[in-house]
Amino acid sequence: MMRIAQIAPLEEVIPPRKYGGTERVVSVLTEELVRRGHEVTLFASGDSQTSARLVACAPVAERMGADYMRSLGRTMAQCNTAYERAHEFDVIHNHLDHPAFRFARASPTPTVTTTHGRLDVPEIAHAYSEFPEQKLVSISLDQASYLPRANWVGNVYHGIDLSHFELRMEPGKYLAFVGRISPEKRPDVAIEIAERAGMPLYMAAKVDRYDQDYYDTLIEPMLRRSRYAELIGEVDDAEKNTLLGGAYACLFPIDWPEPFGLTMVESMATGTPVIARRRGSVPEVIRDGETGFICETVDEMLDALERVGSLDRHRCRQHVEENFSPEAMATHHEAVYESVVASELSLVG
Repeated sequence: MMRIAQIAPLEEVIPPRKYGGTERVVSVLTEELVRRGHEVTLFASGDSQTSARLVACAPVAERMGADYMRSLGRTMAQCNTAYERAHEFDVIHNHLDHPAFRFARASPTPTVTTTHGRLDVPEIAHAYSEFPEQKLVSISLDQASYLPRANWVGNVYHGIDLSHFELRMEPGKYLAFVGRISPEKRPDVAIEIAERAGMPLYMAAKVDRYDQDYYDTLIEPMLRRSRYAELIGEVDDAEKNTLLGGAYACLFPIDWPEPFGLTMVESMATGTPVIARRRGSVPEVIRDGETGFICETVDEMLDALERVGSLDRHRCRQHVEENFSPEAMATHHEAVYESVVASELSLVG
């Protein structure tokens, strides 16, 4: 049994009610660690729900409260709260990325940081380079490749709560897109595919403030003209299960180095194959020709649509159970924790 601190972002409640990939992963990991008998303390918003010991670092999640953007001051206060209690833990698991590094450097308790975001931006790489000793865990090998000199101590793929997703053996007659309305997610490509294929497309997506202009100038006019695409907004887990499970295929036409892509796993958990662009983690998550198709161009994605019916939806679910379950994720994290703690003890000894 280990004493583990989990420091979660304050943007979304744990678990998130709708959108919130990092917060959903933190929740699944925390609950599985508690189930295994570990003593877990979660530093998160006060409206979070968890079987771990909750330390409220904000009254409510910031996006659900008065402020949408994360307050750096509140985040730093959260780090201070957690690290003042560092002596209570065997290991601290940081999900805030580099804002916690200065606290971690001064702490006698080892910190493991999961890098949830993109690492290909020079400014982010510089921030990490200032703290080369920090122990990092990537969420895909592609993500880690952008910081080859970093102190990587493991690669752990995300896990999802499979009880939230039901296998549907019969494919539906529409396409699904789940995520954000943002340039890197390429919702415009999803709409184009639906138009050219003549298939309905339901887009369960949010529009962040900083993507509002992109939505207003490009996506909203496309939706207005479209005969097939419809934006249905954010969905909760139950609605996502229904949407993905009832789809013929899930479109994932990203055009950026996606660190992981939880939507792909959630879709495959319902049995629905994913048609995605070969970017970022996609080749690590999808088995090309088995649980979906990995493409380069729109024409290739349209061709893949014609072949989706030949895929075994049960195999899609099985792939998730084998590789992206809470058990698999927690087991790999436990190995990282034990290795880091043992390494620290050997240095002290």
